[in-house]
Amino acid sequence: MEKKEMREVELVIGKILRIGVIVSAIVIVLGILLFFINGGSGYADGEWPRRFGVMFQGVFQLKSYAVIMLGIFLLILTPVLRVVVSIYAFAKEHDKLYVYITTAVLIILVFAMVFGYNG
Repeated sequence: MEKKEMREVELVIGKILRIGVIVSAIVIVLGILLFFINGGSGYADGEWPRRFGVMFQGVFQLKSYAVIMLGIFLLILTPVLRVVVSIYAFAKEHDKLYVYITTAVLIILVFAMVFGYNG
């Protein structure tokens, strides 16, 4: 991969990270505003959405905890997306070793999220 192409990939990765953090921060702030506007979480005391379906349902119902959790979920996904873009960049460079390593990192991240979700 040419130096120019590599620089473009680095810029894309930087934009992904910035946009991911900004979007998640906006969603979290909206959730906090909803908390104050609605006067609470939208759930019974000590309860919060524990499944994605319930979280998304709560987001559509404008429940503040669900919106905040969506923002946190987006923040967690941001570096995962960066790993995916890195795999693409290494593949374009024909750097098989780093493709394998980065793919292993992605698999570990996915397993950790799945087991953490089900744990």
